[in-house]
Amino acid sequence: MVNVRVYVVDDQDLVREGITALLGIQPGIEVVGSARDGEQAVEEAPGCRPDVVLMDVRMPGVDGVTATRLLRSRLPACRIVMLTTFNDDEYVSRALKAGAVGYLLKNLPAAELARAVRLAHAGVAQFDQTVIAGLAAGLPVPDTLTPRETEVLRLISAGATNKEIASRLYLSEGTVKNHISRVLTRLGLRDRTQAALYARDNGLI
Repeated sequence: MVNVRVYVVDDQDLVREGITALLGIQPGIEVVGSARDGEQAVEEAPGCRPDVVLMDVRMPGVDGVTATRLLRSRLPACRIVMLTTFNDDEYVSRALKAGAVGYLLKNLPAAELARAVRLAHAGVAQFDQTVIAGLAAGLPVPDTLTPRETEVLRLISAGATNKEIASRLYLSEGTVKNHISRVLTRLGLRDRTQAALYARDNGLI
């Protein structure tokens, strides 16, 4: 298993050290550094060459959103995932616009956080289910899609598999496949990747 190099940013020492310690014992993960705020992260993270950065949102000085935008320009291949206690639609929107590929809450068990890190490294967007629900509540429904199809599109863009979508929406996998087929047809898209890009470009994530 190839180690995923992780950098942790959080202004609370106990939280930062706890996350670092918990991830450090997870297989396939190597914590290569940490920072107490966005300014330190922007200065020091590039030298650590992380694959994934776990970034708190609210920090004194340079906050997580600003730090994300700056790090994305310096580490374009790095995946930045927000890890915070704040489930706020405005924070989520700002973080995604700054280049974050996920938004998770700090109540995750260590094993689930490790899984989220590995998936983010693999290019799968990671969102807490309550965050997804909050985003969905405020999304406009494209004229060409039903509300259910829009919800399926949103989950595709979040990196969910057919099985995960079926579980989340209480549908069969066959029904999910039918919804995905109709979404692609109605929007004139070729595959799930184009669907995810469409969702991003149209403000669905």
